[in-house]
Amino acid sequence: MASLLALISSALWGSADYHAGKLSKKFPTIAVLALTQAIGFVTGVVLVLVSRSWNAEPFGSDGYLLPGVLAGIFGYLGLICLYAGLSTGRMGVVSPISSLSALIPLGYALFIKGDELSTILGVGVALAMLGGFLASGPEVSQGLPLKPVLLALGAAIFFGSCLVCMAIGSESSALMTMTTMRTTTLLFGITLFLRYRHIGGLGKPELPILIFIGVADFAANLLLGVATTKGLVSLAMVLGALYPIATSLLAYIFLHERLHRVQYAGIIFAVVGVCIISVF
Repeated sequence: MASLLALISSALWGSADYHAGKLSKKFPTIAVLALTQAIGFVTGVVLVLVSRSWNAEPFGSDGYLLPGVLAGIFGYLGLICLYAGLSTGRMGVVSPISSLSALIPLGYALFIKGDELSTILGVGVALAMLGGFLASGPEVSQGLPLKPVLLALGAAIFFGSCLVCMAIGSESSALMTMTTMRTTTLLFGITLFLRYRHIGGLGKPELPILIFIGVADFAANLLLGVATTKGLVSLAMVLGALYPIATSLLAYIFLHERLHRVQYAGIIFAVVGVCIISVF
């Protein structure tokens, strides 16, 4: 169950990132981010009201409040870096580097939380991470422009820190942690709106895709948070980090970005790694 939830999370994340990156080529990144995060906040509030999850413990060492706030800050900064990187460089450069964010929660799970992986599971994890990196098409042959690389590295660091906070908060309540995240990012969005007094030219024609991005991103976070409570944190984080595959496949289908041989090899590695993790 944990593996399936993490894989669905990665598919939703990759789809949301593709559409957000594409939208950010036409509109300001900050405007796209603010509106999609506001939509995610509304999604979280609705789910909290329906499920009556507000009784979870917010404070203390096992509370969701502080991890949720920190996850919101780190996640917001990571999304700014990612969307800006996707809008200034090819997705095949930005997505694979940002996927390295999984190394941070993986280290947390193994060395701090105490997850223990068998040899065969360790092989599966290594193959899945290598596959996720290669399948998203690192374009080293054409050189790596500095700005998108730095933005992608920033996204990886912030996302990795966000994932750790998500896992910690989910021990109390995954839904309340994610809703706290979106409450935090909503405050950022309101502050920006009060400063600039416009939404970057976004209007009704973009509303359906904005709703999809906001809901898909929230659902991806929530499913991954739940996955960390249903199995090993390390495995959930590795499988959740396969989102660049979805981003690159969508770019291949709709933007006609050609897949290279290394990407096909990466997809094979990722599938084999996922199969090993799922079976063992």
